[in-house]
Order: sequence, then structure tokens, then C-alpha cells
Amino acid sequence: MNSFDPSTVKKIGVFTSGGDAPGMNAAVRSVVRTAIHKDLEVVGIYQGYRGFLEGNFQNLSARSVANIIQRGGTILKTDRCPEFHKPEVRAKSAQLLKQEGIDAIVCIGGDGSFTGAHLLNNEQGIPMVGIPGTIDNDIAGSEYTIGFDTAINTAVEAVDRIRDTAHSHDRLFIVEVMGRNSGFLAAEVGVAVGAEVVFTPEFPMTVDQAVQHFQNSVARGKRSSIFVSAEGQKAGRSYDLAENIRKKCGAEARVCILGHIQRGGSPSATDRVMASRMGNVAVETLLQGQCNHFIAVENNKLVTQPLEYPANNKKTFDPRLIELATTLAT
Repeated sequence: MNSFDPSTVKKIGVFTSGGDAPGMNAAVRSVVRTAIHKDLEVVGIYQGYRGFLEGNFQNLSARSVANIIQRGGTILKTDRCPEFHKPEVRAKSAQLLKQEGIDAIVCIGGDGSFTGAHLLNNEQGIPMVGIPGTIDNDIAGSEYTIGFDTAINTAVEAVDRIRDTAHSHDRLFIVEVMGRNSGFLAAEVGVAVGAEVVFTPEFPMTVDQAVQHFQNSVARGKRSSIFVSAEGQKAGRSYDLAENIRKKCGAEARVCILGHIQRGGSPSATDRVMASRMGNVAVETLLQGQCNHFIAVENNKLVTQPLEYPANNKKTFDPRLIELATTLAT
């Protein structure tokens, strides 16, 4: 089901799912206030898909979302819910939604969240529209996802501080950023901080190659270095690399894993504006009778893409950022 009669929509639900991302609250705020402006009721579904199972619903007003545009995380909470993979669980959830009088839903999350929304839309006939929210920026079909810009800036600020101490002690620091299956965050951060080497799942590098890069940097007169690695590299890879550099080069090498600091914090202006735009367009899309799609960025414009597209396609990684980082590291 990709279309429906929009005149049936009187009450919409909104929820956040998967990993939190800065800007999710701005998107929730936009959905709620746009819907109210269109004379619709809005229900917040708390704890992601788990809220569907437990009937964790709460009516939202314009005041419910006051003073949240600047807040990180998500006021609706989020959780992972593996039970939602079962058709009978989705059917039970649909019953609870219908009992609550929810006519359509806006889902804010990543590709896994979109898959659940797609199934609920097609199996149970509940109109769904998605908003991409993940710091990894790895959703196929969209150039941008909410939270990416903030995560870049958070990581860059942290690495800049690490660079200060690396320079003071003539050390190599291997900084690990998020990106379990993709290197979009690592690549952008790597270029922004002037990293000597960037590791991504799309362009893996052997330990020996990395050691050679370090030796080349030393030969060029560099006394400190920053390597940026996506966490999607082999578990413990950063520590293995640091140990190999210590053994083979006699240099001090330290590992710093930035971790969940990249998810938190006040969203950047870019994420606030993009989330606000996407939330508005998501509601407008439902009111035009379109569903089973998500709001995407294409050529810097907001468009719609099928909800199932990210699950069946992998976002293309542009190697030019890796090449740029390597060129500028000379």
C-alpha cells in the first residue's frame, strides 16, 4: 500500500526507534506542531516499537514539545525490539494502534526502523512515513540523515583536543569513531581533523599497510599523527595496530574510542533545520495520501523514497574523501 484516502486521518502517531541521534527531538517537535496546525491530534508512542506492544501512548500538544528543539536524545525514548520481527506481534500492535484511534504514523529512525514500518504498512494497512535519523548517515536513498552533522562536529572537537596532546608528546593516536557498517562519519571526521590515515569498512587497510603509512609520515618529518578509524573495522583492530606500531617502529601509540559521546549533545543548527523541514514534509506527505515512503535528501532537496529501499540497497560510499585525506596528509 503506497497510497490511501487522507480524509480518514484525524489522529497520527509519532515515534523514534533504533539508536538515538541529535535532532530527533526537533523532528518530533516539527511533526507535532505541523499536525496540530492541520487540525490533527497527535499521539507519542514511547520506547520505539516496544511502545507499540505495550500500548505506551500519550497525547501530545504544542506545549508537550516546547523547549526540546535544542535537546539531544529523544523525549519519546527509544529501544530495540526484536519481537517485532514476528508477524503475530505486528498484528497485535496494529490492534492496539487501532484501539487508540491512530490513523497514520511517522517513524523516525534508521533502515531497521523503516523495515518495521514498511511491514506494518503493508501487512496491517496502517499508513507509515519515515524520517531518517542516524549519526551514521548510511541510509540508502538519502544524501543526509538527522544527527550526522552534530556527530561530525562532536568528534572533530574531541579529536582536536587529542591532537593537542599528541603534538605535545610526539605520539600517534588512533581515534575510533562510530560506524559499525559504514565509514561516512570516519571519512568526514578524518578530512576535517587532518588525519594521516582513515580506516573504513568500505576501504579496509591491513596492519602492515597502516604501519607503512606511519613510517612514511615519520620519514616526512612528522612527529605526531592522528589515525581515524570507523568502529566497523575488526574488533580490537585499533589496539592491534597500536601494538604493532610500538613493536615495529618503537613509537608511542595510543587508542582513544569516542563511543557514545557522538550520539549525545545539543544538535547543530544544520540538524535542527533539517529535522524541522523533514518533520513538516512528513505530515504533509501523509495528508496528500502518500505512505510507505520516507523523506530523503536528493540534490539538496527533500523528496520521498520507498520505505523498503534502504533494506534492499547499500548506500554508495564516495572514495574521494579517503583519497583527499591521504593527499592532504603529505
